[in-house]
Amino acid sequence: MADEAGNREAFRIQEFYCRNMDAPIYARLCAAIADGLTRDSRTGARILDWPGEPTRDALPLRFIGGLHALVQAGADSGLAAVFRGKTSDQDAIAAAVNAALAAHDDILLPWLDGPPQTNEPGRSGALIVGLLEIARRHGPKIDLLEIGSSAGLNLLIDRYAFDLGGVKFGPADAPVTIAPEWRGEPPVAAPIEIVSVRGCDVRPLDATDPAVEARLAAYVWAETPARAERLCKAIAMQREKPVDLAQADAADWVEARLAAPQPSGVTRVLMHSVVWQYLPEDSANRIRAAMDAAGKRATAERRLAWVMMEPDRAFAHQVIRVKSWPGNEEWHVVATAHAHGAWVKNGVEDKDKRRYDLPESAKVVAG
Repeated sequence: MADEAGNREAFRIQEFYCRNMDAPIYARLCAAIADGLTRDSRTGARILDWPGEPTRDALPLRFIGGLHALVQAGADSGLAAVFRGKTSDQDAIAAAVNAALAAHDDILLPWLDGPPQTNEPGRSGALIVGLLEIARRHGPKIDLLEIGSSAGLNLLIDRYAFDLGGVKFGPADAPVTIAPEWRGEPPVAAPIEIVSVRGCDVRPLDATDPAVEARLAAYVWAETPARAERLCKAIAMQREKPVDLAQADAADWVEARLAAPQPSGVTRVLMHSVVWQYLPEDSANRIRAAMDAAGKRATAERRLAWVMMEPDRAFAHQVIRVKSWPGNEEWHVVATAHAHGAWVKNGVEDKDKRRYDLPESAKVVAG
């Protein structure tokens, strides 16, 4: 259980992430909140008295999403100067935040009620590296299952175009091209055919709803306008053709999907990004057990794979791991990436391999 000191420290931890993710405006904002937030509002008091684990609960991102929503609505000029980077002094930032709380307490308080829905299409540029590895191992046809799909923007992975260090693939007429800064050797190209893509979320969002679109935009960091533009285009793609996104508990859904018939010659793949840390322990254990059981049933004609993009707390970046059945049952790291997909580094250095290859159950991760 956290106390006020621990809750303030969560913003310093988020400051560390932001600095490592080239987000200086948000880093300054987190530092100012950590030191300068007061109890003079219900929102401020609730943050400082947060009863859970604040980093695991993404408390800083909940709050900053609400602040950014005020800016995007044109409701607070003082905050707008902070989010533009015009106000950079820490005391001045804290004063602007506390003034916004005094003026907009009723609006900001509900932003603390649920985790941020940072549904980022750029993560597909990292996840696809894992899917390419599976295609190289087992052939091009993939039946893709995503948990924690949020608004389903990565369920468009079969409709995006990609440019991965000069290796290009995907529909030539795709409205969105995912082109992260590529680090390391270009990936080895492989034919890939996603024959089916489905997802679930315990609280799925309809991205085509204008109110939801505005909420998603509030979680896009102000210093990354290219992300905001890509988000709009991805949502337009959903308006043109919806995705298959179900409301379901992740463990229930995975168990049901793995029990369903699987076509011959198709690899069934479980995929997720920045989700594992939010799952209740019982759900995570059930998913592990379901995958292990399905893996034992897998054959050369009906293979199974797992692709994850989840954070490494110490380095403030994401690690992309894969494993598959039969024959490749141990986790293998294929890449590391920026949390929003701004860059992807192919492969992993030897000095980091031992750390990254720890069993996932031994890790403590935070987004």
